[in-house]
Amino acid sequence: MAEIIVVTSGKGGVGKTTTSASIACGLARRGKKVAVIDFDVGLRNLDLIMGCERRVVYDFINVTQGEATLKQALIKDKRFDTLFVLAASQTRDKDALTKEGVEKVLKDLDADGFDFIVCDSPAGIEKGAFLAMYYADKAIVVVNPEVSSVRDSDRILGLLDSKTRRAEEGKTLVPNLLLTRYNPGRVETGEMLSIKDVEEVLGLKTLGIIPESGDVLNASNKGEPVILDLESPAGQAYDDAVARLLGEDRPMRFTSIEKKGFFSKLFGG
Repeated sequence: MAEIIVVTSGKGGVGKTTTSASIACGLARRGKKVAVIDFDVGLRNLDLIMGCERRVVYDFINVTQGEATLKQALIKDKRFDTLFVLAASQTRDKDALTKEGVEKVLKDLDADGFDFIVCDSPAGIEKGAFLAMYYADKAIVVVNPEVSSVRDSDRILGLLDSKTRRAEEGKTLVPNLLLTRYNPGRVETGEMLSIKDVEEVLGLKTLGIIPESGDVLNASNKGEPVILDLESPAGQAYDDAVARLLGEDRPMRFTSIEKKGFFSKLFGG
């Protein structure tokens, strides 16, 4: 049975799509069959970050409205044979997405033997965000270590507790915290919230800490999810998060300022 993971947040621009792409690639790299779906109707970006924007012929809405089959719309990743992308529509209205249509796509993916379905949610609490989370088994809440991002994510947690299918069935959906753009130096100077601050406010367990890094933007611009760059601290941090998602025990890295050794100080390295 496919496990459905929603990647969500209250605020835009925190790194949801980057996270969805990296989590999907990380799972596929471990041999899992993965579909990643862009729920942001009208503002699609997932195909750009995955590097398949020129290959989009049919989209999510085409499938839900019977204008194309799922097989026609799924784009097979060029790097991993077990990874597929379902792009959002750029031209349709957000109301074109329906609960029944989403359920049919998810059921068809499950019938096709997918291990994981990653739902890349739009920001906020509009219809696309609600539909992205409704059928989820797990949630990854992406948060920047700043007050506005944390406050907006608190509202999303309320929806995960009350507006999902699992909530309606009396089951719990345990959200995981993914803290992005984390800079330990700025935490020390009081410019950013600490990991402990965010965990206490939201009451969540941390799945991963993604350090602030220009590598993320560079990777996105190239259509290469940053997790594929294992020389990059951000890529390593996403790989750690995927491992934890699958039950591995990994230490949390990139949470403190790296202390310079004697020779680094001496020679300015």
